[in-house]
This record gives sequence, structure tokens and C-alpha cells, in this order.
Amino acid sequence: MICWVLTIGADFHIVNRMVNYMPVNLDSTFSALSDPTRRAIVQRLAFGRATVKELASPFRISLPAISKHLKILERAGLLTRTKNGRTHHCELNVAPLQEANEWLVWHQQFWEQRFDALEKYLQSSDPSSQKESSS
Repeated sequence: MICWVLTIGADFHIVNRMVNYMPVNLDSTFSALSDPTRRAIVQRLAFGRATVKELASPFRISLPAISKHLKILERAGLLTRTKNGRTHHCELNVAPLQEANEWLVWHQQFWEQRFDALEKYLQSSDPSSQKESSS
């Protein structure tokens, strides 16, 4: 496993072990979710299956434009499309969202730990906080 040393301090190293674990689909998930129209579509699909017409109805854009957004979400693995006659139904696939959430939670915990360590360091090196604790 390749690890990247992010910080070198006197007493510790911060190593990024996530470098090799980042799923390839994570980029396409975040890219697909970068557009507000696609996020709104994903939010709507969280409540259940919908037709393309139902998904398009709240937006003031053409059906071909909605179809392009759906293709991007489909390529990212965020939705699956089924055809019943001439009607296309879309369903949310939560697996890529779960992967993105796991990535975000890991980074949130990592940075919270770093900020906690920084706070402790700053408190220990602040002469005024040492005077308060000794009184």
C-alpha cells in the first residue's frame, strides 16, 4: 500500500491511507451531483420511482435537456432506467451515494481529530492558559 505523508511534526506524522481506497466512481458521483438540476432529480428519486416526464415537470428546460441530465446520473450509477412501452421509469441507486458518504465521513473525522490536536497544542503552548490552570 502506498501512503502519502501529509505532515511531518516533531512527534507525529499524518499519513493519508485513503489514497488507494478512493473508488473510481467517486469522481463521477461528485461530478454528477455538482449540478443543481441533477441534485434535485436525485432528491425527487429518493421518494421513489418516477417517469422522465414526472422528473422534468418542475424544471423550465426541454425534455432533451432533462434526458442529458439523466444520462449523466445513469453513467455515474446514481439511477437506473427501465422502459415500459414508450414510458421510461427512473429509480435511484443509493450505492454511489453511500460510497460518497463514507468518504465524507472519513474526512470529517480525520479533520476533526486534526483540529482537536491543534487546539490541544495551542492551549499547551499558550502561556495565559497555563497560568489559569495553575491557579
